[in-house]
Amino acid sequence: MSLENRVAVITGATGGLGRVVARRLAEEGARLALVSSDSGRLEALGRELSLPEERWLARAADLTSSVGAQAAAEAALAKFRRIDILLHLVGGWTGGKTVLQTPAEEVGSMLQQHLWTTFYVAQAFVPYLVANGWGRIMAVSAPAATRPAARSAPYAAGKAAQEALLLTLARELAGSGVTANLLVVRAIDAQHRRDSERTAETAAWTTPEEIASAIVYLCSDAAGVVNGAHIPLYGAP
Repeated sequence: MSLENRVAVITGATGGLGRVVARRLAEEGARLALVSSDSGRLEALGRELSLPEERWLARAADLTSSVGAQAAAEAALAKFRRIDILLHLVGGWTGGKTVLQTPAEEVGSMLQQHLWTTFYVAQAFVPYLVANGWGRIMAVSAPAATRPAARSAPYAAGKAAQEALLLTLARELAGSGVTANLLVVRAIDAQHRRDSERTAETAAWTTPEEIASAIVYLCSDAAGVVNGAHIPLYGAP
């Protein structure tokens, strides 16, 4: 399942998940376009990966705007001449209030972070994948998108909108050689507390390394038949 010379764009690359995914894809031979809002952290990540200059690009971008997403896509294309994989790993949570207590701005913030960034990066990057006749698109979602808990309306609304967008995109890409899939986790266990503090809650958490392994499989040629999937990666119902 080698990703030798595939060009992978990773948004949210400097987050706890993005860093692990970047490292795993680098080990698999991919060339990386690392995107986040912090240029200093991006450069530090690039150095940590110890990749030759021709195998990675750091691009600071505001993905909450079409202009920012388009500029990131153009930079990646200028560097690598193609784009094969889009991993949209931008995350964030806002909640804790009832629907009646929630300010509209909090809902708007989550829609901006989850729906609109996904919309803008899809419009900016996906045409290049389609032009290849091969591509992989993935994002990480949560059970809250379909089974929201109390006091989680902003986050649940943002994730539900993101899922609807990507699953629609998957249908539109059917037969193109490009797939779009969702990986669903309850919590990303960056500190590996599931192993050191095993409880009913942590048992359902997922490590970044486990998510990265699922991504590597879905990026393979063997996973070309997997499209529009909503894949649970958590250890309890």
